[in-house]
Amino acid sequence: MSKPPLAPPASYEAAMEELEQLTGRIESGQLPLEQLLAGYERGAELLKFCRDKLQAVEEQIKVLDAGVLKPWASE
Repeated sequence: MSKPPLAPPASYEAAMEELEQLTGRIESGQLPLEQLLAGYERGAELLKFCRDKLQAVEEQIKVLDAGVLKPWASE
């Protein structure tokens, strides 16, 4: 019997925070194999969530800039 999927994060920032904490636990090397695998799966879900949010923001910026991204002007 598999576990139900965890709820999606409330925001991009919440996803990033959870991902950073999860990465720290995984990198510590202290997780049992089963928890390590579950952590990796959750990390993949969080990464997809963040990429999707960034993609949506990029698309909104393109629309706001009439489809043409302006070069960054350093001052």
